[in-house]
Amino acid sequence: MIDKHAADFIAQRLAPAHPANDGKQTPMRGHPVFIAQHATATCCRGCLAKWHQIPQGEPLSEAQQQYIVSVTHYWLVIQMNQR
Repeated sequence: MIDKHAADFIAQRLAPAHPANDGKQTPMRGHPVFIAQHATATCCRGCLAKWHQIPQGEPLSEAQQQYIVSVTHYWLVIQMNQR
């Protein structure tokens, strides 16, 4: 279920070549996926370019979107297993 939410958020907020409010489109709280995105630098196209070498200015491919879901999923699993 959480991966579905992550995939939906990424498709809507990150996948376009020029997302609305880029750099500010991912809230800092309110959903575990948002927290994971900030923790893994998958929160905006600028962070994706800087930390994951995913270029800005072009739509995210399905493979890139799945990569981002995987990164956020992995971080969430680590966080859950630490408790």
